[in-house]
Amino acid sequence: MIGRKKPKEINMALKQVLELGPTVVFFLLYLRIQDDTFQFNGTEYSGFIVAAVVFVPILLVAMAILWRLTGHLSRMQVFTAFMVIFFGGLTAWFNDERFFKMKTSIVYGCFSALLGIGLAQGRSYLAWVMGELIPMEHEGWMILTRRLFVFFIVLAIGNELVWRNMSEAAWVKIETFAFPAALFAFLWWQIVALQKYMIDPEDKSDPDAAA
Repeated sequence: MIGRKKPKEINMALKQVLELGPTVVFFLLYLRIQDDTFQFNGTEYSGFIVAAVVFVPILLVAMAILWRLTGHLSRMQVFTAFMVIFFGGLTAWFNDERFFKMKTSIVYGCFSALLGIGLAQGRSYLAWVMGELIPMEHEGWMILTRRLFVFFIVLAIGNELVWRNMSEAAWVKIETFAFPAALFAFLWWQIVALQKYMIDPEDKSDPDAAA
């Protein structure tokens, strides 16, 4: 089952290429065609929209290869891919780049909402998704979930401010590099800060790795 099956080990460099490669390709393609316009069936499309549409199959191919090699896709990867396909389709159908830009806000907003629902139930859906990767006590998961709940809201608001008030090129750069870097740095900081809640992965007494 996607998200539950233990992934097979593959070369870390290859894994990073498959996970980050499509976004980098989108960025490079955008730089190449950002000032161009293209006509399909009598409709004119900007370079940004063409790059966004091309990004969709590239992402799907990369995910298919990753799944074929590891037998595993995380729930976050599947959800993000669905959102990319959905909003990429809306972008092409309505010939409106705003759909692709607001996708990031909605993805972060949905992540925050899901975490918030779990918190309201006294649970950590984050542990359900990442429990196998980061063995941690329930209290640690709840702390991390509360902090990520707030951080995803900050990222969603940040994306709205960027795409509504800054240039298209600025949004592409921030979307490609700044937001992922901020999320990675935040998670790394939290893992270090929550070390006292980490448990031995071999310890079978873990109270609720899937809380």
